Amino acid sequence: MTTLRAVLLALVRRVLGVVGLLTGVATLTFVAMSLVPGDPAYAMLGNAPATPATLAAIRAQMGLDEPPHLRFLHYLGRLAQGDFGESFQRQQPVLTVIGAQLTPTLQLAGAAIVLGVGGAILVVLATSGERRVPRAVAHVAELVAVSAPTFWVGTLLLAGLSFHWRVFPATGRGPAALVLPALTLAVPIAAVLAQVMRDGVDTALRAPFVLSARARGAGELDIRVHHAVRHTLLSAITVAGWLFGGLLSGAVLVETVFARPGLGRVLLSAVTTHDFPVVIALVMFGSLLFIAINTAVDLAYRVIDPRSAVSAEVIR
Repeated sequence: MTTLRAVLLALVRRVLGVVGLLTGVATLTFVAMSLVPGDPAYAMLGNAPATPATLAAIRAQMGLDEPPHLRFLHYLGRLAQGDFGESFQRQQPVLTVIGAQLTPTLQLAGAAIVLGVGGAILVVLATSGERRVPRAVAHVAELVAVSAPTFWVGTLLLAGLSFHWRVFPATGRGPAALVLPALTLAVPIAAVLAQVMRDGVDTALRAPFVLSARARGAGELDIRVHHAVRHTLLSAITVAGWLFGGLLSGAVLVETVFARPGLGRVLLSAVTTHDFPVVIALVMFGSLLFIAINTAVDLAYRVIDPRSAVSAEVIR
């Protein structure tokens, strides 16, 4: 009974925390969008000339004629019922707008994280330990990859692998058209992960269990793959989860450079046209994504190292 009560209390705390976080996110986003200069009714008309009566009718239709505090309270009430409203610009339910563009963004983010993690592991295996020259070259390359703007990396990849060598298409649909956008997002991911994992691998290579493995005749590659890399998984999963949660913001530029559909372009369009319901819904979606990723990371901790679950219970 005590265990069941503890589980229920933990679940209630988690739910209340999620509700509080989403309420705070909705509040801050609503305030920020309210401070953006411009008239949503005017933007809805495509900035075309309109009479004051027409603009007033549009504001009344969108509920913009109410005082800000009443609009906010009404919006929170609709959110509590699962109603995210209707897009000002597209004249469609917000969930329909997001659902139509969700798949391309998830495909891009998933491909980017796979390429980033795979690339980081290969770089770490090749440069960890006492390999000073490869290590120095990797440090410089990682610094450039982390510092370079995303649109600059995407432009270079387009110029080299699409326009010059014609290896991959610049735009379009299908697996081939996904490679360059995913690679653009994967480059900084691989650089950050490689820096984190290399330190862990170097520490593991100096540990007594590695000396024992070498004494048993294990090969260097086997030691690095099955012993050293495994001991960096916890830190790598934490960083990878954080990077995956931030891919939505990176997707804005990448989807624009490569003319891809997705939530990034929807967010950019919604901000420029003052489409409040879409912006708030997308920000809340990003918050939920972070919560889901943190939960998944916590579960992965418990699978990889059950001692972390015990430590968490002791802290509570």
